[in-house]
Amino acid sequence: MSSSEADSKDVLDPQAILDGVPTGLWIDGRSTPAASGKTFEVFDPATEEVLTSVADAGADDAIAALDSAAGAADDWAATPARKRSEILRRTFELLTDRADDIAMLMTLELGRALPDSRAETKYGNEFLRWFAEEAVRIGGRFTQVPAGNGRILVTHQPVGPCLAITPWNFPLAMGTRKIAPALAAGNVMIVKPARETPLTMLALAEAFAEAGLPPGVLSVLPTSSSGTVSSALISDDRIKKISFTGSTPVGRTLLGQAAERVQRTSMELGGNAPFLVFDDADVDAAVEGAYLAKMRNGGEACTAGNRFLVQSGVAEEFTTKLVDKMSQVVMGPGYRDGVTLGPLVNAKQRDKVAELVEQAVSDGARVRLGGERPEGRGFFYPATVLDDVDPYAPITREEIFGPVAVISTFDAEDDGIAAANSTEYGLASYFYSRDLERCMRVAARLESGMVGVNRGVISDAAAPFGGIKQSGIGREGGTEGIDEYLNVKYIALT
Repeated sequence: MSSSEADSKDVLDPQAILDGVPTGLWIDGRSTPAASGKTFEVFDPATEEVLTSVADAGADDAIAALDSAAGAADDWAATPARKRSEILRRTFELLTDRADDIAMLMTLELGRALPDSRAETKYGNEFLRWFAEEAVRIGGRFTQVPAGNGRILVTHQPVGPCLAITPWNFPLAMGTRKIAPALAAGNVMIVKPARETPLTMLALAEAFAEAGLPPGVLSVLPTSSSGTVSSALISDDRIKKISFTGSTPVGRTLLGQAAERVQRTSMELGGNAPFLVFDDADVDAAVEGAYLAKMRNGGEACTAGNRFLVQSGVAEEFTTKLVDKMSQVVMGPGYRDGVTLGPLVNAKQRDKVAELVEQAVSDGARVRLGGERPEGRGFFYPATVLDDVDPYAPITREEIFGPVAVISTFDAEDDGIAAANSTEYGLASYFYSRDLERCMRVAARLESGMVGVNRGVISDAAAPFGGIKQSGIGREGGTEGIDEYLNVKYIALT
């Protein structure tokens, strides 16, 4: 692509949007510099140029945020559920009004195509509306002891100050999916956003304040040293709950740290989602679903279809049609009109994707589309389709996190399911079939916390999101999501 194309930003006014975002730490309801005075730079993945600089939190700032949160905790817990609900609803309305600006902001710091950012703005905002409604529905129960000599009263109470650690790939939704239920349940929360994408979270904190959220209830700590900030908070007895979305190795480390103080945890970790297509599938529908499962967010999603396992009878038809579909992708700066695939978030991620493809090709995979890293500035990698891949090849063992579809074939249903389950991960699975009995049978046998049956997108604010095996602990969203932020108390009555 030419330099003029890379510099084109003709949708909205990016600089005006950047100028309107607070760039300090968000502590005690306001934007403030780091105690050290340090800042770090946020880059545009499409040009590798600096967008802006933000305050760089350290351990002292983490404790200052926790002091503020602890000071606000009792009052917020005692705030009527209806009032908490109304603040969440007002924040939802503010973000709805600012949807275009928020989408552009995410595209600027993450790089992905603006249509994907618009979709996330809608999706992420739904958690605010959903948990605004759930805030007033926190229940309990009252029953007699079966022996007849007493009564059982069960109530739910806020867990206490929470720490949320969010990833870069969904800068808004990974925040609202954690913040909304925590606040709805009556907890205060400190958020440490990813270094690559702090701006969206800061804009969200400002919107909460405008909606009437009291100071101290929500803090945001951008930092270039995640371990320093997280460790300072986790090692403090006042933190009662940790919610993390990110890689499995980091999740294991955090679980070990949390074990020292027996803090509650929710962990949404890595994925390696299989996408099965059976001989009796509607192939055209399967291709559309595969495209969505693979190319949503440019492939940078933990739920992305990572391994396409296609029954031999439809393998060539499916592959040819998927290649045709993915060849229509328009790659370029995400904020440019008409672009459907932006750059990856940084050089490390782009290089990882390129290395996985190169290794797969050297191992015998056939390139049907893409497969070569473009020259020039920006962390771009093209839409790529590989076939003739062994279903147990190294590229099928890792989470690609990029726009690369890896296709393997299988003969019998049992073979496909065995390949699908041959991973330590268990976040999401997908399959296509028109046989109802097979749909029920396969859905039951796939080892994952979420299964898409004839669907390529499964995330919904009203559904429980989470995995099994090495993909995590706990659920976010749905009626189950708020339970992660509540303690159960049993009161024995005579």
